[in-house]
Amino acid sequence: MTNKFFYLLYLLPVLCFSQEGNSKYTLDINNFYGKILKHTEEISQFTDKRQEGILISLNRKTYGEKPWQSRYNYPDYGLSFQYQNMNYEALGHFYGLYGHYNFYFFQRNLMFRIAQGVAYNTNPYDAVTNPENQAYGTHWMPATYFMLNYKKEKIWNGLGVQAGLSFFHHSNANLRTPNKSTNTLALNIGAVYDFESKEPLQYIEHKDSVRYTEPIRYNLVFRTGFNESDLVGSGQFPFYVFSVYADKRLSRISAIHIGADLFIYKYLKETVKRIAADPNLNVSPDTDYRKGGIFVGHELFVNRLSLETQFGYYAYAPLDYLPPIYQRLGLKYYLADEIFMGVALKTHAAKAEALEFALGVRL
Repeated sequence: MTNKFFYLLYLLPVLCFSQEGNSKYTLDINNFYGKILKHTEEISQFTDKRQEGILISLNRKTYGEKPWQSRYNYPDYGLSFQYQNMNYEALGHFYGLYGHYNFYFFQRNLMFRIAQGVAYNTNPYDAVTNPENQAYGTHWMPATYFMLNYKKEKIWNGLGVQAGLSFFHHSNANLRTPNKSTNTLALNIGAVYDFESKEPLQYIEHKDSVRYTEPIRYNLVFRTGFNESDLVGSGQFPFYVFSVYADKRLSRISAIHIGADLFIYKYLKETVKRIAADPNLNVSPDTDYRKGGIFVGHELFVNRLSLETQFGYYAYAPLDYLPPIYQRLGLKYYLADEIFMGVALKTHAAKAEALEFALGVRL
């Protein structure tokens, strides 16, 4: 039940799209065909067959009703449903629900979409019935996709076309192992239908007359969740992360961070016991499993939602278990100017360690 609660929280970016009233909508349906990219030896056996699926998306257009829409060249936001046939019995099929933003370039002919949500896999790892699936250890998992498309709307009676590249990432963020994950690169082609085939609404332009500035602000964040070591079957354990950082707004859409993290991962406590039992590894059972890190970061603001990226270094790490450099990529939603919640993936390059759920204050 606890895990289901966290999966619901992971729909945070989806729920945030209900911020505004109705406007103009479009529906696009895309078929995609691609291949799984090889990033580990455990996945190499699944890289030969073609991947295929369908992506159905409902989009809400913006026209500058809020100033942030003008700053980002009037993006769309909406919901996507994905079906993917992995074409390997061991990997099963995927069904996913995402929240997304569409950003436009080159006179709105080039669209870049970023989407985050939850996916369900029909055939995860099982030690008895499906030991070949080293990619997914759970049915439910967070998922991400990106899409870069040429798009031409309203060619005929509200009907248009789009085509381009898509990238799908499925990983359970070490909520349970195994978690080698898959990355699918695909070509997509589809149709887009504009529900209002009249002349487009007038765009409203907003220009800042003065430079936006804020004093340095201080943030306190508590992050938590569950994860498991790479040893399959070692069990899930809770973790707690305490972060403090300063942020400085550079503009209305951008800020930089500098701060520190304290990591208390209970799975590492069990890892110390397991490693210390091996006389060849020369690790004391009293080794401190906690870690301390320092980091720098950046935050990109889109209305009350923001994209957070941070790069850190373990200044204190008695247990030499993972590389000393770590990254955090996450979404934050500001409930008020001083209170925010969020979800983030903490990784060491391509190696995910934890899916963090956060609550913080900005002083």
